[in-house]
Amino acid sequence: MRKQKGFSLIELLIVVAIILIIAAIAIPNLMRAKMAANESSAAAGNRTIVTGEIAYFAAYPTIGYTLMASLGGAAPCTPLPATACLIDNNLAQDGTPAGSGKSGFLYSNAVQASAGSAVPNQFYSQAVPITGGSTGSKAFCAADDGVVRQSPSGTWAAPGGYAACLLWNPLAN
Repeated sequence: MRKQKGFSLIELLIVVAIILIIAAIAIPNLMRAKMAANESSAAAGNRTIVTGEIAYFAAYPTIGYTLMASLGGAAPCTPLPATACLIDNNLAQDGTPAGSGKSGFLYSNAVQASAGSAVPNQFYSQAVPITGGSTGSKAFCAADDGVVRQSPSGTWAAPGGYAACLLWNPLAN
């Protein structure tokens, strides 16, 4: 009688089927965990921008708030109005054409002067998923009040302006 060496086709198919079942269970959980990590990074990025803007306004009150590119600066950074060295330069350059996104989100900000002010004294920043639904399921914004807000459930579009950002729900910290 001849002894069998190796595995039969049925045994191999069973092992492959088990591996596919485990992968079908694990992959969606992995994607949800990655989206949650991206969203946490986006909220933290907005907090960083708010902190940088407030520090910039305190250092340069005659200039007012500024765009993100002026908040950063290439290393070695020398603090000046155009390169304040207040936030990481990778985050500061994200809203520019050279920016490519950070952790699945694109960041940008806008500044404006309120009625009767000669310098920009209002700003908001935003973080929008690069691919809505796969890199993030919501967008984030923050304004000069320092509160980070999230988009209404199921939407990941940009807020559309300063006033619209103020209407979004604050993060539950």
